[in-house]
Order: sequence, then structure tokens, then C-alpha cells
Amino acid sequence: MLQQIKKSHLARMTQKGFTLIELLIVIVILGVLSGIVVFAVGGITDRGEASACKAEVKTIAVAEEAHYAKTVPGTYATLTQLVDDGLLRPGTPEYVASANATTGALTMVTGAPCTAG
Repeated sequence: MLQQIKKSHLARMTQKGFTLIELLIVIVILGVLSGIVVFAVGGITDRGEASACKAEVKTIAVAEEAHYAKTVPGTYATLTQLVDDGLLRPGTPEYVASANATTGALTMVTGAPCTAG
């Protein structure tokens, strides 16, 4: 009987592998790390939207100034006029709703992540 217990104990000691507790600890650590990554990526996306908004505003402002310099006497244009004059690519801007042809002021869409000016 004692020899059987020693054989059983020796067999367990020579087996290689992970215990259930070790596997559970690894799973918990991986879960925590994946949660951290998800929140970090969310912040990167927000900054990307703000940068895209600022770039769009700057592009339209430069097109407005180019139109002002091109016309005599200098006048500003609407978004449609800027596209027709070849100063902007066709397509609806994502963050700028309209441009005032009198003052050149830009109106932003509701909830835009940046401001005009």
C-alpha cells in the first residue's frame, strides 16, 4: 500500500503541466491587459477625429483665402462655389456645414470635435 502511494506521488511529480490555478491567473492577467488596450485605443480615435476636423477647417479656410485673392474686388465664397472654382474637391465636408459668402465665416456641424477659427 505504501509503495502504491509512493508510485502515485512519484508519477504526479514527474508529470509536466500547469495547474488550474496557474491557468486562471494567466487568463485574469490577459483580461486586464485587453481592457487596458481597449481604453487606450479609444483615446487615440478621439484625437484622430479632432485632428481631422482641424485639417478640414484649415483646408476650407485656405480655399476661402485663395478665392478672396483670386477675385476682384475680393469676395468670399460658399462651399459650392469653392468646389465649382476647383479650390475644393467635390464631396460633402464632414465637420463644416457651410461657409458665409459675405464674411468667409465657417459654420460647424453640431457635435464637431473642433471649432472654426
